[in-house]
Amino acid sequence: MQKNRRTNAETVGRFIVTDPAICHGEPVFRGTRILVADVLEQVATGMAWEAIVEEWRGAVKPEAIAEAVRLAREALVVHAPELMPA
Repeated sequence: MQKNRRTNAETVGRFIVTDPAICHGEPVFRGTRILVADVLEQVATGMAWEAIVEEWRGAVKPEAIAEAVRLAREALVVHAPELMPA
């Protein structure tokens, strides 16, 4: 992650940022207040990516959705042992 020196925003990826001043620091798509978690929920329910793009009026591009899915996968792989029941 890269930190923006002018703000407290951190770049998570090309399309995803966090900033304590925006949506309580939850990951959002750059230039929006659209929560990454909301889009991932839409993906998880089987919504077509084209429909997601349309739902958000083009503010979230397919490339941004792909980045969110890739980062979610990476987080799961890294943290899977922590999620396993004891």
